[in-house]
Amino acid sequence: MSTTSPHRRQPPKKAATQIRVALPPAGSRWILGRSYRYLKGYLRFTTGAYVFTIVITLLTLFIPQLIRQIVDQGIGQKNPGLLASYIPTLLGIMVVKGVLTFLQGRWTEIASQGVAYDLRNALHHKLSSLSFSYHDHAQTGELLTRAIQDVERIRFLTGRATLRLFEGSILMLGTLVVLVLMNPRLGLLSLATIPILVAVAFRFGSIYRPLSQQIQQQLSVLTTRLEQNLRGSRVVKAFAQEGAEIARFERENEQWFHLSELSVRILAVNVPLIDFVASISTAIIIWFGGRLIILNQLTIGELVAFTTYLSQLVNPVRRLGQIIPAIAMAAASGERIFEILDADSKVTDAPDAIELPRIQGAVHFENVSFSYLGQQEVLKDVSFEAAPGQVIALLGATGSGKSSIISLIPRFYDSTNGRITIDDYDIRQVTLQSLRLQIGTVLQETTLFATSIRENIAMGRPDASEEEIIAAAMDAQAHNFILETPNGYDTEVGERGITLSGGQKQRIAIARTLLMNPRILILDDAMSSVDTDTERLIQIALERLMQGRTSFIIAQRLSTVRLADQILVLDHGRIAARGTHEELLRSSGLYTDLFHQQIKS
Repeated sequence: MSTTSPHRRQPPKKAATQIRVALPPAGSRWILGRSYRYLKGYLRFTTGAYVFTIVITLLTLFIPQLIRQIVDQGIGQKNPGLLASYIPTLLGIMVVKGVLTFLQGRWTEIASQGVAYDLRNALHHKLSSLSFSYHDHAQTGELLTRAIQDVERIRFLTGRATLRLFEGSILMLGTLVVLVLMNPRLGLLSLATIPILVAVAFRFGSIYRPLSQQIQQQLSVLTTRLEQNLRGSRVVKAFAQEGAEIARFERENEQWFHLSELSVRILAVNVPLIDFVASISTAIIIWFGGRLIILNQLTIGELVAFTTYLSQLVNPVRRLGQIIPAIAMAAASGERIFEILDADSKVTDAPDAIELPRIQGAVHFENVSFSYLGQQEVLKDVSFEAAPGQVIALLGATGSGKSSIISLIPRFYDSTNGRITIDDYDIRQVTLQSLRLQIGTVLQETTLFATSIRENIAMGRPDASEEEIIAAAMDAQAHNFILETPNGYDTEVGERGITLSGGQKQRIAIARTLLMNPRILILDDAMSSVDTDTERLIQIALERLMQGRTSFIIAQRLSTVRLADQILVLDHGRIAARGTHEELLRSSGLYTDLFHQQIKS
């Protein structure tokens, strides 16, 4: 692994060639326009801020005229009385301008923070509602970057960036009008460099936008790499791969460094260039204005006012050079955000979906086929019936389709062909919420949240009483070990339940499912992480709780198989055999082989 200090590295030449032209202007305008629509809920603050901006601009335009009077009539004519009356007026205008600027900034920030609030809520809602197929290929680190940094760029766009652009535009226009009215020759001369300034600023934005998009994309890659390393830190250490992971992260970090350095280089060239062009205009005005004073065609006060106006004119143009890149980055960020918000969920409620009433639990698969992301089918023409209260065990080699079957019942995915009914209701014709509230699931990979044990158990029923939570924990054989934790049910379990053992997490997950009192149970090898004694206790509880409920279990243990009323033996996505344990031992060689390989061994 290289130990060279990053600041000594030279950016690769290919970094410059990676830049592409900006999106078509229409596309950029659409993205920005859609971003601005989020200001609708904050029109009062936004309108107030922009009204104050107009007033502030008028005061700004009036100040040089007041200075002109002070210089020509007060100082030039040696009139102390006029000075005494004009100076307090000037100070009063400054105070009023300061107060309005404070309110302008405050209200703009309230509106832009509201936009960020709404966008993050919309992103979270969308990500929560997208089907499993979207999250199968999405990277967590990239989604985090979009939800945090990209939203922050939109916040800046809808807040100070646009306000400064508006303020600069009307100040520039007002200044140019006043300059022409004061002295047409000087006013028109001051216009000479404006087209050059605008051209430089817009060229800057057209280059900077695609580069900023690359920087954002690389930051997503970097965040994903870091997130994966943190989440898999134990695996990395267990396999002594710290050096390899550090090297991988360094490569991604170096690429981000190269892009960022190129960004800084572009800024370093263009911002001073804008200042230089603006300074040329000032120098010309001072030279030409000085000659007019010598010829008695212009007063010193007028020249002072002119140079004051020019300084006010330079600031908006300089801001334009700074804001154009911000708008370019916001357009790139908006594109990434709206890509999520516009993503289609593969599993949604039908337009005429109904609420699934309280069910008995009869499940029917009718010629069901399924493939992930349109790839090779993992289920092929699967048909079976589960009567209410039956226990269905799924047995098969890895990749045979067991997990696919239990994922289709709560509509984590939708089948490619065929249909699934529960109590004769097609599950595509009922709402997802009413369906999933009647299905309890315990997956093999237990996920707990970084909150208290109580909140983790009550996740499916946040309004559950303390007695109900404790009863569910007792049924799952979790109550005793919970009482032994430092704060009992109020103990924080850490991220992904890291402070608990595998068996403890599994029992809390079982308690969480039992608290829902579902009509259908799905247990994906739910006892894979418990010891023999705990397994026996949970098995007793499950036998009691399965009574009256339809249960689907991915079988890995003999005790689970013996519970089943019906065993489905899967082979390459098809049902190869079905029956009870004893029936299959007599009739299915595949079952016998699987039984001895996976369960009895």
